Amino acid sequence: MLQCKNIMKDYVSGDEIVHALKGVSLSFREHEFVSILGQSGCGKTTFLNIIGGLDHYTSGDLIINGKSTKDYSDKDWDTYRNHQVGFVFQSYNLIMHQSVLSNVELALTLTGVNKEERRKRAIDALNKVGLSDQIHKKPTQMSGGQMQRVAIARAIVNNPDIILADEPTGALDSATSVQIMEILKEISKDKLVIMVTHNPQLADEYSSRIIRLKDGTLVSDSNPFNETETDVDTSVLKRPGMSFKMACSLSLNNLMTKKARTFLTSFAGSIGIIGIALIMSLSHGMQSYIDQMENDTMASYPIEIQSSSSDMSTLMTTMMGMKKKTEEHKGSKIYSRPYVEDVLESLSSSKKNNLSAFKSYIESNKGKEFRKTAKAIEYDYNLNLQVYNENTDSGLVQVSPNGLLDKLGMSDMMSLQSQFMDSSSMTNDQVWLSLPESKKLRDDEYQLVEGKWPTNYNEVVLEVDENNEITDYALYSLGLLDQDELVKNYQKILNGETDKISKTNLKSYSVDDILNLKFRLVLNSDLYQKVNGLWINQSENESYMKDVVSKSPEIKVVGIIKPSESTVSQPTMGGVYYTKAMEEYVTSKTENAQIVKEQKANPNINIFTQTEFASGQKMSMSNLTNEQMMQLSSMSQEELMNYMNTYNENINATYDSNLTKLGVVDYSTPTKISLYASSFDGKEKLGDLITSYNKKQIKSNVITYNDFIGTMLSSVTSVVNIISYVLIAFVSVSLIVSSIMIGIITYISVLERTKEIGILRSIGASKKDITRVFNAETFIIGLTSGVLGILITLVLNVPISVVVENMTGVSHIAKLPVNGAVFLIFIDLVLTILAGLIPSKIASKKDPVEALRSE
Repeated sequence: MLQCKNIMKDYVSGDEIVHALKGVSLSFREHEFVSILGQSGCGKTTFLNIIGGLDHYTSGDLIINGKSTKDYSDKDWDTYRNHQVGFVFQSYNLIMHQSVLSNVELALTLTGVNKEERRKRAIDALNKVGLSDQIHKKPTQMSGGQMQRVAIARAIVNNPDIILADEPTGALDSATSVQIMEILKEISKDKLVIMVTHNPQLADEYSSRIIRLKDGTLVSDSNPFNETETDVDTSVLKRPGMSFKMACSLSLNNLMTKKARTFLTSFAGSIGIIGIALIMSLSHGMQSYIDQMENDTMASYPIEIQSSSSDMSTLMTTMMGMKKKTEEHKGSKIYSRPYVEDVLESLSSSKKNNLSAFKSYIESNKGKEFRKTAKAIEYDYNLNLQVYNENTDSGLVQVSPNGLLDKLGMSDMMSLQSQFMDSSSMTNDQVWLSLPESKKLRDDEYQLVEGKWPTNYNEVVLEVDENNEITDYALYSLGLLDQDELVKNYQKILNGETDKISKTNLKSYSVDDILNLKFRLVLNSDLYQKVNGLWINQSENESYMKDVVSKSPEIKVVGIIKPSESTVSQPTMGGVYYTKAMEEYVTSKTENAQIVKEQKANPNINIFTQTEFASGQKMSMSNLTNEQMMQLSSMSQEELMNYMNTYNENINATYDSNLTKLGVVDYSTPTKISLYASSFDGKEKLGDLITSYNKKQIKSNVITYNDFIGTMLSSVTSVVNIISYVLIAFVSVSLIVSSIMIGIITYISVLERTKEIGILRSIGASKKDITRVFNAETFIIGLTSGVLGILITLVLNVPISVVVENMTGVSHIAKLPVNGAVFLIFIDLVLTILAGLIPSKIASKKDPVEALRSE
């Protein structure tokens, strides 16, 4: 079964070689109790360690079951120790932070025995040594004799062929020693028990064979074994291996014996995580706030594609004088620099967008991605509705187009502004506005406060802000406040008679006051009257307009709305909102107007001048025909002046501009297309779809647009991200430092657990298993520090959010994303495991014999 042939073992001690064993040859029976006696230093323990596979011979051969061990690998020795050898040490060598049952189960765990079977066999082994009632105790709670019996139970639990006992009674009293020897003698009935002892009396009384060594040589053998041919055991034993779960259990129990140090180490390791997590929380909270702003402003700031658009970035660069200087001048001469020419050039370089082709594309099968991505698509057709309020203190008030600015003399200023800013970025001066055609968009953007939503063309709603207020601008424009009084007060300011306008007119209105408001809808074509066969603009004729207005359809306010709470809109001035039904009513009626029919019947003749389009001739008596002279001669002085104004206003008109002026709408050719997105990502996708559309089009069909809000918010996001990345880079240094510290702590743990390393190696644990034990320890510390860091961050986020909310009004600004928390824990795990690789490797390379001797 076990043969030692000329075993020699040499140690290098400084410059000398120590010969511990000098050619020892012995053979052992399968069942016997062998005691090895000899003075200290004679090689007894070395011989025992070589038999047990803890130490390796220098020369000779150890034959196990007829098989030489000369070519054994480390894994073969691990398998041998786990399956065929059980150790009983003088100092017990139990793992003190594990329970009695766990200590005994350890060898079975390496073998891969399932939990239920492992527990049963361990309890049976403890029962054999009389400790079945002590299984849940820790070794520190037991006597020396009890601990030695635990060691014996651990040695026999895996049913090995050989039990090796190194001074098993050396630390015990006489009575306890007898108990241990009785147990070993009982075991020797069916196993080979080899015991090293200094007590010849115990050896004589209990051993069946006594071997004596002196100075590394065999001196005597009381019952030598006559060697015969031994069959070679070809059975394959399962290689032992420790699961990561078991490694974690060992390390966790060890860490729990040092709770304070473990907590402080984990806390120190979490500092870097806390720093990064706080930055990530603020960055995520800020990004969420920006995202919310982006999403909320989608309704107010859609992608707007005008019939003509300018490159606003070029215009602004030119106006701010940021154009690159082309030449550096020297000397005393003064040179001119282009400015107004560049501005005018930028203004005149507007791009005409073919919205007719774009609309056809969107509504076709090819444009289904546009319809799928956009929350709503709205079309504008440049229809200026003529709306009047006849029930005012100022008389007949034109509500749409808004006549207030004309009365104040500000229309020229607003016209100039509109040349420099597109309609999406300037404040709308109109108070008669259209509701979104899309019900979803309407419900997202507005909420009904009182009354109902319009269902007929002659029903409208009035808008107030979130505080149920409406600006005086809207009230004056709608004729609810006296426009003449406002103009009078404004003139007093201009004349220096006062420095402020009296606000005594401001008042509150009941719901009934608002819902009783009525207006009159006038067709554009009704502004013109045919006199003596000539069409005259009578919009300045007060008596004519009063008559027309009185006969026009009545418009009723049926509801009060305000911006939805979830929408961050442009500041609203208030106003009246009409539906698509009103627009369709006006266009339908306009098509049947006489003046429109005449213009369409004569597409080459300007209906207002009775000349061909683009003639450009101002009215004069010299170029009038006899027929025209006859028509004009029968007109009154007022009618003649109105006609002359009408004529001169339209000398440069085109067929299309005349139809537009009369209120004719071509639904195939919108003047603006607004694409509304549900999210900022959706808006970006719409931009990508426009780019894709442009790539497929001829040059004349390529469309351009300016998305100021999208560009601005994207820039803010980029700035927040850059700042976050820089701060995280700085804080990451502390994370790396804490990881190095954990590596140092792990190395200290290796030094503290050296004996445990020897114990594990003695029961068959491989070098990889030892590495796994300490990797498990760094894993637990890394996981604990990561989770602790996240928990502390979540706690700190509460006061941080409160402080920021008190300072800025923005709530819940510190929010740690779940994926960010998981990522940080993962990073912490990786760094701590990497930091623990070197200490773990050092632990795996420790000599098991030397490790067992450490204290």
